[in-house]
Amino acid sequence: MAQVYFKTKPDGRAVFDYYYRSNPFDGGYAIFTGLENVLEILENLKFAESDLNFLKQHGFESAFLDYLKTFRFNGNIRSSREGDVVFPNRPILQVEANIIEAQIIETMLLNLLNFQTLIATKANRIRHSAKNATLLDMGLRRAHATGGYYASRAAIIGGFDGTSNVKAAEDFNISASGTMAHSFIQSYGDELQAFRDFAKVRPKNCVLLIDTYNTLRSGLQNAITVAKEMEEAGEQLLGVRLDSGDLAYLAKQTRKILDEANLGYVKIVASNQLDEYVIKSLKEQGAPIDIYGVGTNLVTGKPDAALGGVYKLSEFNGTPRIKLSENIIKVSLPYKKQVYRILDKNGMFYGADAVAMFTEGAVDYMEHPFDATKNMSLKGFDYEAVLQDVMTEGKKVSPSRTVTEIANYSKSRLEKLPEEYKRFQNPHIYKIGLSAQLKQERDKLVLKHKF
Repeated sequence: MAQVYFKTKPDGRAVFDYYYRSNPFDGGYAIFTGLENVLEILENLKFAESDLNFLKQHGFESAFLDYLKTFRFNGNIRSSREGDVVFPNRPILQVEANIIEAQIIETMLLNLLNFQTLIATKANRIRHSAKNATLLDMGLRRAHATGGYYASRAAIIGGFDGTSNVKAAEDFNISASGTMAHSFIQSYGDELQAFRDFAKVRPKNCVLLIDTYNTLRSGLQNAITVAKEMEEAGEQLLGVRLDSGDLAYLAKQTRKILDEANLGYVKIVASNQLDEYVIKSLKEQGAPIDIYGVGTNLVTGKPDAALGGVYKLSEFNGTPRIKLSENIIKVSLPYKKQVYRILDKNGMFYGADAVAMFTEGAVDYMEHPFDATKNMSLKGFDYEAVLQDVMTEGKKVSPSRTVTEIANYSKSRLEKLPEEYKRFQNPHIYKIGLSAQLKQERDKLVLKHKF
């Protein structure tokens, strides 16, 4: 496509919208994640000589390859802030650039934003179940190859406290945490000696895995022995980990036995196929678990596995563009736009985002995108413009934020979202409406192009 644009309309100016069509996990919201990574890549995007040689082998013409030698992204991006709460069928990010530049970046942008938004949303649902318990990402071994790297980043933004992915922890300046594997204990044959050696070499933040042979009769008893020996050496055992069996029952029994041994400070860590529903159940059963290590179901975004984010052309050389479909939800929105989040008098999200043409400014009335009988007055409400400049002429204009700062921002935004949108079963639907002018212009284009 880029080569054809180069030969036929090299100066075309395009506006693309990034958005998704339905909330992941049948939930009520998503956590927008991955923006900082996209902007960093765009600032440094270029084609190396080896890239050009590869493209030449695939039939690309010399003139186009010469163009790519000096290729840079020089466009503008307006976006929701990373970590914000977002909803379906309204622009989350908008690219305005030369059509060639805007098209070349599509796959990279979709890859990073779709995946990280999915994982951050899953992480936040798990956080919602876990309340104030510590959450650790322990999913790299089951992740989709290198996707586990960005999954760790997204998990922190979604509300996790640390990760077992040491490389991600180093690069993103987040907390690294880990324990031991069953193979460590098996290599000794003697569980007690395995625990003693581990505690001797790693006395700080020491967590012992107690279910290799028998959780309550062997692993826990040996852990108590080592904990007492650590006390004599002026150290404290941090915790014991449960990785199989009836986690609620075992956690209760473990807590009781530890307390009877005057080891009330020793924490209980649980792992093994955890997700938001299992943790919710454990909480409801009163399981005294302090730390949850969540793996496969987090980093694979189970059961959804992918977010249906799309990247659609909405304007070309100042002229609106639309995509039609027999599936009405897939009809795109034309024109360059702004999104306004409606706020109540206390600054809470009122449950509605209004999409308007960029030239309109804030509106005091919005209509349902497809149902003519539904509309909503916005008079008397406060609002905030959601899409802000983050890149101008290929250069970042928004200050960089650490993963921790983004996570804190996300937490503050979620506190403004009423609880009915956070529930797992039948969450309240956040309203997305169009300004009367945008709806009118969209409907005109539908009639114009309809067969």
